[in-house]
Amino acid sequence: MRKQVYILILLLLVYAPVYSQVQPETDNISEGRRVIEIKGSVQGKENYEPISGVEVSTNTGVYTLTDAQGEYRIRVALGDELIFRSPEFETKRYIVKSDEDVDVLVKGYSENNSSRSKSKRLSDNQVSMHKSYLDSAYAYRKSDIEKSIDFITRSIAQLGKRGNKRELALSLTALGEVYQYHNQHDLAITSFKDALEANKTSKTTLLLARAYLSNKDFKNAEVTLNPLLKVKSLIPFQQVQLYESLGDTYTGLGMINKAVDFYEEGLQVAKKNQITPKMTDLNSKIAEAYATDDKLVEAEGYFGNSLKLAEREAPQRAIQEKEKVADFYNKKSRYDEEIQLRKKSLNELNSLPKPSVESQSGQINADTITSQRINYKIANAYIAQDKYEQAIPYLEKSIVEADSDDDLIVQKDATRKLSEVYEYKGDFTKALATYQAYVSVVDTLYIRKEQEISRAARFNREISTKQNRISGLEQERELSQSKYDLAVTEQELVEESNKRQKWVIYSLIFGLILMGLATFFFYRSNQQQKLANNLLALKSLRSQMNPHFIFNALNSVNNYIAKSDERSANRYLSEFSTLMRSVLENSEEDFISLAKELELLELYVKLEHSRFPDKFDYDIAISEHVDVTAFQIPPMLLQPYIENSIWHGLRYKEEKGLLHIALKQQDHETIVITITDNGIGRKKSASLKTANQKKQKSKGMGNITKRVAILNDMYKDKVDVYISDLEADGTGTKVVFTLKKD
Repeated sequence: MRKQVYILILLLLVYAPVYSQVQPETDNISEGRRVIEIKGSVQGKENYEPISGVEVSTNTGVYTLTDAQGEYRIRVALGDELIFRSPEFETKRYIVKSDEDVDVLVKGYSENNSSRSKSKRLSDNQVSMHKSYLDSAYAYRKSDIEKSIDFITRSIAQLGKRGNKRELALSLTALGEVYQYHNQHDLAITSFKDALEANKTSKTTLLLARAYLSNKDFKNAEVTLNPLLKVKSLIPFQQVQLYESLGDTYTGLGMINKAVDFYEEGLQVAKKNQITPKMTDLNSKIAEAYATDDKLVEAEGYFGNSLKLAEREAPQRAIQEKEKVADFYNKKSRYDEEIQLRKKSLNELNSLPKPSVESQSGQINADTITSQRINYKIANAYIAQDKYEQAIPYLEKSIVEADSDDDLIVQKDATRKLSEVYEYKGDFTKALATYQAYVSVVDTLYIRKEQEISRAARFNREISTKQNRISGLEQERELSQSKYDLAVTEQELVEESNKRQKWVIYSLIFGLILMGLATFFFYRSNQQQKLANNLLALKSLRSQMNPHFIFNALNSVNNYIAKSDERSANRYLSEFSTLMRSVLENSEEDFISLAKELELLELYVKLEHSRFPDKFDYDIAISEHVDVTAFQIPPMLLQPYIENSIWHGLRYKEEKGLLHIALKQQDHETIVITITDNGIGRKKSASLKTANQKKQKSKGMGNITKRVAILNDMYKDKVDVYISDLEADGTGTKVVFTLKKD
């Protein structure tokens, strides 16, 4: 008794930290919510036209589609979120608060302008029949694969030669799910790929990845799943499936830590959205991953969580989880705990109603949990401890139950194991009799295997025939679509040819008119050239100095006078009059010497700097190799850009700014003038302007642009102007002038 107490205390000390670490996994589990069936419809708001094929799902993973009348039915719990998705409208969401119908009205939906109206749509009857065939295929998926595939073939045939690709993808996805259920993984992968080629969806991508996992193709599973991590529209259940599948993938690749990370991600999403079945599965898979990595304490903690969660689900799921934990105990040679847990599973299994038929063929799948298999495993645990007397009753019971259920595999293994036990005990008579029974079972099993091989060959031939039929329908549809596309292309070519012929005729007529007017315009060109020069001089004069500069300059003089600073006022007025005189003298000229233009600019900048000495400094840098006398420039072309830099960039800068003017000779024929300021930038300056200022800026810079365009037209691209932000964050401005010689 004292020894048992010590063992109990030791177990508590070992597992208490683990339990406290992982116990929160079960804190947020709801005790169960009332499940109700919600029905409703999805229609256009203006004309109440039904919208078929809308995906209706919940945040717990329940999924359906609207039928040809736009109606749907779905089982939900109060508080679940309904999600309506379709290419025809923006995704809609609704929280279920009662069992009332949920109708969705889509504003602006029209049958004529919907995206599907651009291709041939199925009639309402075709859509209804297609969905009915798919429903029948899903109904027979587990019990009769041939009927299921036959219904899928009919659903594809119902689509016609130019069927909707979305409906075709649904049929191919259903076909892949049928193949997947019956372990035809290669065929399932092919079907899912065809479905994705017809219409790419996250659901089908997840199914393709599961098929790869079933086929132990972990690399392709990884390649398929990773792009889904960037998809933001996955519902919570699909997010859990994604993380779980990635965990399975990296477990298969031997990357246990990475697998656990993805399992944990999925577990967090499942907990947040109360997806209890997935919480059980993920706790169990995390435990298995830790067990694989020999982290037994962590594994046992998560297995404890999965057992607690499984108890709240269906009894079969709880038994399944107990058996998984018992297998874990077996691998770690903890036979007493294994036996205790398996006996508990056996009692719970025997209390459930026994199904009449396990499968259509009457045989039991290898992963099915049955009482004979549990008895056999209990016996093996006793044998591992050399407790042969305790093992014999369980082996005998396993043999009887296996014989009753026609489970030859377990019957064979249990009979052989019983013969070995009798041999260990020295009871060779019973050992021989039992071994003879074992040989008889092996003979029966051999005959059964031959029959299964024959049935499998026949089954494969039938599947191949049906698959060829489906492939033929798909090829026929593709050929019809190609013919249709070819006819459409031919029609477009004819229309384009007619259009070109009309354009040729119109062009000839227009050419004749141009030839008739050419002489007249040739005579007018000299007069227009002189007029353009006059207009250019006028625009140059008007755009050289903005009125607000003159007004502000006079205000500056007034301020100096008001401060009794007559010397500064006289100096400023003298320099201002010099600038104005030079501007008026040059207003009649198209071009002046670059040296003279620089003198005017330096005088202008000096005047502005005397008005805003605290706002900016300036410098004018002329490369020593630049011959400013060799270049001609339109008078006062640079001034408006410098004015903009000062008034709209540097003036609003909180700290003192810098205006930099640089001249650099690019080659013998070209000089580059760069004006930069580190002011607030164009974007911020525009946001600070009043409506009147914006109007003034638009007109002034517009005149400069027109002026440059006219000059370039007359003098063959003599001047080029490029404006950009100085810094990547939008602050500062850079203006680059490229000036060429005559």
